[in-house]
Amino acid sequence: MAKALEALGRSDGLSGLGGFDEFCEGALAEHGCASVSVAVVDDERTVLARAYGLADVAEGRAATPGTVYGLASATKPFTALAVCLAADAGLLDLDAPLPGRHRFGAPTARQLARHRGGFPAYYDFRYADAADAGRPVDVARYAEQVRAPGGAFEYSNLGYRELGLLLERVTGRPPAAYLRERIAEPLGLDSFSLGPVSTGAGPVAARYTADGRAYPVCRSSHPTAGEGWATATDLARFARHGAGLLAPGTAAARHDALPIPGRLGYGLGLVVQRTADGEVMASHGGGMGGVAAMLIDLPGRGLSAAVLANSTNKAARDAVVGRLAAALAPGFDTAAHLAPVQEPARPFALAPGRWAGAVDTAEGGVLLRLVVRADGRVEVGLADRPALTVPAVASADWDVRLTAPLQLPTADARRNSPALGLELRAEEGRLTGRAIAFKDGDRSGLLGPYLVHDCTLRPV
Repeated sequence: MAKALEALGRSDGLSGLGGFDEFCEGALAEHGCASVSVAVVDDERTVLARAYGLADVAEGRAATPGTVYGLASATKPFTALAVCLAADAGLLDLDAPLPGRHRFGAPTARQLARHRGGFPAYYDFRYADAADAGRPVDVARYAEQVRAPGGAFEYSNLGYRELGLLLERVTGRPPAAYLRERIAEPLGLDSFSLGPVSTGAGPVAARYTADGRAYPVCRSSHPTAGEGWATATDLARFARHGAGLLAPGTAAARHDALPIPGRLGYGLGLVVQRTADGEVMASHGGGMGGVAAMLIDLPGRGLSAAVLANSTNKAARDAVVGRLAAALAPGFDTAAHLAPVQEPARPFALAPGRWAGAVDTAEGGVLLRLVVRADGRVEVGLADRPALTVPAVASADWDVRLTAPLQLPTADARRNSPALGLELRAEEGRLTGRAIAFKDGDRSGLLGPYLVHDCTLRPV
């Protein structure tokens, strides 16, 4: 710890970083990000607290260390810690199957916290000033397992939604209240809150698209997966001191991480790296419309850090995280922590041929046609629309992966999910997998829902 603190500089937290102010300001300018806030804490004090740029461009309001930012998926460590607290209190068993109907078997809280509950990727967003603000996507149409729990890792907001529902059931309290009473108040995190708008102490940073347009208030059906708010200092304090609220065995279990695709593991709400000498380095990122967040915990060094930005574009956040991590812990695998789930493409090898089938939606089956060409490209036809030819790849899990500018003709997809993604596996003479309605970024409009549907095709 002493070396890391020396690298930062004990007087103001910056002298050892050599031009850190200029670096952060340059990152904002280079990547078109309005502001970034940075904090480092040790076991006793705040080592560094700095903010750069504008928290609100229209008002000309500067970001400060007291500015509150959205956390997006950096909320998940709070939810996982709350579940662990409930387990320590005897309110739930981390390894007991959840009650209720489950398509492929009941997951446990531990499996859900590790993203191994069998649920797919998913998110839905609706905005306060949108025409359909009062008509949210019905999450029940998508909150179905796609595999048995305990198997493959799949990062899933739906799993953390299930954890939020479990918390409310066993505590009798809304998750927002439970997280504040059991985590924020004991740790003195005055800025922390959970919900579509910040209710904690401090001015709030406006959120911006990648090209600088302001986001309105955003709501989702999975608040315990991504609706947290905090200052960078409070996020770093949480990362450093949250484990102290738990029984020792439960605290250690947070770092009991199973491997995920890539170089790291995922524990109970934490991405975990173990160095060659056994040192634990943990993190969790977050990104959504107008939010780019990262927390880092270095328990062996007694240090934690947080970087928060108010842009969908994560590039400024990534640059600052890399600069900071190089000073705090040269062994920190920055590239892996910033993109922990990596599924490299492999050559597309599906034989030329024609396939037809349907996308299974809540409104009925939607005709899907594929023509695999000899050049490795694929013609995709959806419903009665003309086919488009697009490139395709494969991966360890999928024999076909592609995206096309085709919109599923469902009410949910028409809200704000104009693109189609396909992930298909060749097995038993069929192509099976998923069709995904989504929106690729927010350089036009705002970020839309990510909606996964079952899909089966047969040769024709």
